[in-house]
Amino acid sequence: MEKLAIEGGKPVRTKEDFLVFGAPLIEEPEIEEVVGCMRRRWIGTGPKVRQFEEDFAVYKGVKHSVALNSCTAALHLAMVASGIGPGDEVITTPMTFCSTINAIIHCGATPVLADCDRETMNILPEEIEKKITGRTKAILPVHFAGRCCKMDSIIKIARAYDLTVVEDCAHAIESEYHGQKAGLFGDIGCFSFYATKNIVTGEGGMVITNDDRIAGRIKVLGLHGMSKDAWKRFSDEGYKHYQVIHAGYKYNMMDIQAAMGIHQLKRVDKYWLYRQKIWKKYKEEFNDLPCITPLDPEPDTKHAYHLYIPLIDIGKLGKTRDWVLDALTAENIGVGVHYLPVHLHPFYRKTYGWKEGDFPNTEWIGKRTLSLPLSAALNDRDVEDVISAFRKALFIA
Repeated sequence: MEKLAIEGGKPVRTKEDFLVFGAPLIEEPEIEEVVGCMRRRWIGTGPKVRQFEEDFAVYKGVKHSVALNSCTAALHLAMVASGIGPGDEVITTPMTFCSTINAIIHCGATPVLADCDRETMNILPEEIEKKITGRTKAILPVHFAGRCCKMDSIIKIARAYDLTVVEDCAHAIESEYHGQKAGLFGDIGCFSFYATKNIVTGEGGMVITNDDRIAGRIKVLGLHGMSKDAWKRFSDEGYKHYQVIHAGYKYNMMDIQAAMGIHQLKRVDKYWLYRQKIWKKYKEEFNDLPCITPLDPEPDTKHAYHLYIPLIDIGKLGKTRDWVLDALTAENIGVGVHYLPVHLHPFYRKTYGWKEGDFPNTEWIGKRTLSLPLSAALNDRDVEDVISAFRKALFIA
């Protein structure tokens, strides 16, 4: 096996050709649409946002879609609009990004964590039920890496205890579970269009719901608390007066962002098929290495193939996950970590008293997890370089 760059060998790629992790595929239609917005000089919230909302609602088969500036904003407003606040508890997973936890904190509630499954990396329904108290108001499941949580069990628990369900679908735009699309199981679904996601708008998010009241509240709260359709005050229909009816937030999406999303959404199935091809190729190429490759999608489900996460067998390899990260970076292959267990970050440890040993499955994953490039922007050479670099790093003579 060729010597690793970290040990003085020649890297798979040059530094100038570093493969950026999560780089999106941006095509001409969205570039032209963005330029068109700039030429029309309507760059704030306007008709493109409305079109993107309508298109996304059709794609999901849902009554309401509200575009916002991030999935974090979507999660926050979903809980505020559901009446979650001080004194309430929201159960979620420690195997997530900090925004999931922060959104709970920002509405004044207390995050309560339930451990995840080692194989799927999704929250365990039986652990959720153990954490329910008289203060529990909601469950916030995270569809990790594009694989849906066990929503039949979670919804059953939620109904038994009269709890709101807000789905964190940041990884799960295309995901389905038993014939139903992610985001439609609970009361509200929240999506991300961040630069590394399966649909990108640079920054951006979306809330979906079939509840008229919740949709109306989120629409108002997301734009300063101004009365419905306040954005029309700058349209060619003539000036529209508005009233501030809540102390709202500045969470609205811009037309420049939506202009990208409109065209990205049109290619969502094409991109999904391409990422599926890469995901399967990785799995085939890495089966003989000291790592645990992701489980195949369960029957009657659709995996979004947002992340490809092999877990490093640190015992067999004899090296840490962080050594593998450094080795791949030296080969000029960008990598990610999803995630360091959220409960072990300093702020949460200090604030909630969480400590190592509280969530053993999450911590086990957290020491072994890394994410390899998986994007519609990858060409055949990129994929082969990822495979070559990962095989070099995990080769055991």
